[in-house]
Amino acid sequence: MASYCIDTQGELRPYLGYEWLLTNGAGAYASSTVVGCNTRRYHALLCAATLPPLGRVVALNRVGELVYLDGRSDFLELSISQFGSVFHPRGDRYLRRFELATTARWQFHVEDVTISRELVLVRGRNVAGLRYRVDLPEGRTADLHLLPFVTLRDYHALRRHDPALFDVRCGSDDLRVTDGHRVLEFCSDGGRFEHRGDWWHGQTYALETERGLDDTEDLFVPGALVQRFASSGTLTVWAGLDESRLRELDWNRAVQAATPPPPRIVVPGARVEGPVSVAVGQLLRAANDFVVSRRRGDGGEGTTIIAGYPWFGDWGRDTMISLPGLLLVSGRFREAAAVLDLYAAHVSEGMVPNRFDDYTNEPSYNTVDASLWFIHAAFEYLRYSDDRTPLRDKLIDACRQVVEGYRRGTRYNIHMDEADGLIAAGGPDTQLTWMDAKHDGVVFTPRHGKAVEINALWYNALMLLGEEQLAGRVRQSFVRTFWQNPFRGLCDTVNENGPDRRIRPNQIFAVSLPHSPLSEDQQAVVVEVVRRELLTPFGLRTLARSEPGYRPRYTGPPGQRDAAYHNGTVWPWLIGPFLDAYLRVHHQSADAQRQARVWLGPLLNHMNQGCIGQISECFDGDEPHRPVGCPAQAWSVAEVLRLAVAVGA
Repeated sequence: MASYCIDTQGELRPYLGYEWLLTNGAGAYASSTVVGCNTRRYHALLCAATLPPLGRVVALNRVGELVYLDGRSDFLELSISQFGSVFHPRGDRYLRRFELATTARWQFHVEDVTISRELVLVRGRNVAGLRYRVDLPEGRTADLHLLPFVTLRDYHALRRHDPALFDVRCGSDDLRVTDGHRVLEFCSDGGRFEHRGDWWHGQTYALETERGLDDTEDLFVPGALVQRFASSGTLTVWAGLDESRLRELDWNRAVQAATPPPPRIVVPGARVEGPVSVAVGQLLRAANDFVVSRRRGDGGEGTTIIAGYPWFGDWGRDTMISLPGLLLVSGRFREAAAVLDLYAAHVSEGMVPNRFDDYTNEPSYNTVDASLWFIHAAFEYLRYSDDRTPLRDKLIDACRQVVEGYRRGTRYNIHMDEADGLIAAGGPDTQLTWMDAKHDGVVFTPRHGKAVEINALWYNALMLLGEEQLAGRVRQSFVRTFWQNPFRGLCDTVNENGPDRRIRPNQIFAVSLPHSPLSEDQQAVVVEVVRRELLTPFGLRTLARSEPGYRPRYTGPPGQRDAAYHNGTVWPWLIGPFLDAYLRVHHQSADAQRQARVWLGPLLNHMNQGCIGQISECFDGDEPHRPVGCPAQAWSVAEVLRLAVAVGA
């Protein structure tokens, strides 16, 4: 599988800004910076999913490592933390190499002693494994003291010192910590556990500071695992939340189970087996992190897609947009069918859920586009897989329920306007499209009424379902309602305030979807307007720089960030529909495919920075286009992967 190697050579920067991610296929994850300094409240060696794939609990924040060489009383520390503006300890000075593949691995050099730390997440279980290897020259000894830093708290929250909070049970070969609700257990294949019961106060998370949020936490150290090495050897530690049978775990089997299958790519009607390019291999590895199991309402096991790590759950809109890239181009049809079946089972009043609650798993229906993207994803699944099972009829029936629900009218005033056949939705206080930022009652991108991409999706859905008579009326109304001129393309929305003529990327869907309501000349205009006004090396801006309200930076407290979220911030996932549209108007020519590969290049290179092996949610609108938002986003990876396969990147 794809792997990443970084030679840090004892340098703190820029590696303090590089993150990594491991997942367990059930919503749990591990993540931090390459140097091991946690800079987010979400960073942890084990963030468990107690209601898979959600109900996340930061169980094991980090592990401190103290090294005593040759029986000396002074020690060296391999870990690193930030307290205010001070970094302590400074284990980064001993770090020489970081590697990421199925596991995350760090290599430290202390004098002439080499110590490596390797982390694996056990597939489908809330268990993390740490393996330490100490390579000693002849005649030297090393005592390794491992200090687990425990929080046992909701992953959105922070922990404060509470001397009565934790109960600790320490045996010589295991350690148990509980807050009365959850139990975190440790066991190892060597050494002995010693009781500590210490609190470390004032750990600072620098990215929370930047985000204008509470940035300080106190961490609890329940004990230490002590092991003496008189010769080279290994020490393996398992940490599990509400888990039993830790001692039955085997390191090699855990690594093997966590290793994804060999990569492959699929094109509709012809399976392509064998080697893939390095870029596609890296994207397939990234894609695997977002595909997770979810318990169905009937008690069975289903499959879903996490929208992003570390703080998103599974969202209907993101899932449907991501499904072709994450699952179809790699031939993962069984999982794609399970995802679509899960959402089809939850169709209500012509709508699929936009999300499932993090703590109750109850579905929420609060979007106008997720249901239309469901129709697109269902027909893409049928196109790729040629599924002839009963699921085919079930999916088509669910798609027809969506169309009928929208024609009759459903939640949030989502309805078809009988006068022109177009879909209108919401009101001034609602945010139902993907541009949904709202803070303290302020709607930053009001898009109620008739939105251009919603009606492009509506026309596409009608054509896919053979509703050609209504589709013909919608096509005429679409052009009459949204077309501006050859210099600006399509307007963004139309409502009681008239048309919003600002240049946004949503018009690109009128060209990129399989069925377009525009003429060939109009399609070419839209592609050129979007290229000229919105294209950056990392995707499309959400608003042209020349428009009023443009925000160049996504930074600061929540209200400030939300104001910029869809008003200039660059979104990588939009490179997918843009390149679909560009290739379409250039008739899939060899020159157009070469240009598409060039435009994908910066996003592929980004996978070696930011969150290593992943693609960020978004970037600043202005140069140098700093990666911001969620560091690992499903639809960013999915759309880049889908187009990389399409153009042979």
